[in-house]
Amino acid sequence: MSFDFDAVVVGAGAVGLACGRALSKRGMTVLVLEKEPHIGQGVSSRNSEVIHGGLYYPTGSLKAKFCVEGRRALYAFLDSHKIDYRKCGKLVVATEEAEVERVEAIFQQATANGVEGLDHLTGAQARAMEPGLNAHSAILSPESGLFASHDYMLALQGEIEDAGGSVVVSTPFERAEAIPGGGWKVTAGGEGGAVVTARLLVTAPGLSAQHVAADIEGYPADGIPAGHFGKGVYFRLTGKAPFERLIYPPPIPGALGTHYRKDLGGQAVFGPDLVFVETEDYSVDPAKAVEFEHYIRRFWPGLPDGALTPDYAGIRPKLHGKGEPQPDFQLRGRDDHGLEGLVALFGIESPGLTSSLAIGEAVAAMLADD
Repeated sequence: MSFDFDAVVVGAGAVGLACGRALSKRGMTVLVLEKEPHIGQGVSSRNSEVIHGGLYYPTGSLKAKFCVEGRRALYAFLDSHKIDYRKCGKLVVATEEAEVERVEAIFQQATANGVEGLDHLTGAQARAMEPGLNAHSAILSPESGLFASHDYMLALQGEIEDAGGSVVVSTPFERAEAIPGGGWKVTAGGEGGAVVTARLLVTAPGLSAQHVAADIEGYPADGIPAGHFGKGVYFRLTGKAPFERLIYPPPIPGALGTHYRKDLGGQAVFGPDLVFVETEDYSVDPAKAVEFEHYIRRFWPGLPDGALTPDYAGIRPKLHGKGEPQPDFQLRGRDDHGLEGLVALFGIESPGLTSSLAIGEAVAAMLADD
């Protein structure tokens, strides 16, 4: 039978758009559905815009593989599309002797992951790079950086549309049903929505991943992993940015911890922390500034009193709850759920933005194998 599109992708964040681009590159017509009025308004719009080197993730995991591959591809993509970025480098800092062993373990993990250019620094070397930094020792990751993530997503959208595809906003996914003989009938758009057919279906809706999977006819309920909302808030510094490089303390359980960045506009931003919540609440409690000040002064003792102002909050689609081990990305294909022509993504949190191009290529390869 003939289809309206070769592939439908649910979600127009960085990962959904990267999946759409990868499929478009293979000559397919792609429709990307987005429930919000604009692309990239979910998880992709509420993060640090950091290009991660690939330091922290277990060797052999999808996070390690996709972060390193995605980061390399991302810099090339940004160059070719003339998108603003700054490869400023990252310092992972041991602020006291007790943290040295943890930081060294990160160095060994990063080396095993194939991260380029890593270097050990003494405290004096780190302070020479970043005066005012409290560092007993540090790791330098020169491949880490920052980029204009929304411009990146616009470029992905442009490639999809240049290839004859469409990115449709304000069009929520409603349900999908398998077509006898192969393919999918997808209903989208809310009340009175449209029905389209496609040979392939990809779901990459971030925080809605579990709900979307549940609305796919025949998707096994016991194959949908439990989802959790990991909220993180950010505070902005009033005054001059103190450091040029990204500054990261050792990770906290379940996340990388509250870090520093000088954004592309030249302002200093700190965050995110991690609190598990039940709803999509994006408020920032100004009273948390006291907690942030205490944490930040571990690596920047010179933080002035009262210099932090509430900025924004993000929510990460986590597959673990408080106190539970942090799992890998999940890309679930036919061998997992038994449905032809479907890849469902779950738990695409950090480093999902850095990994997006690699994730897109992996999804396209999975569907080609299907």
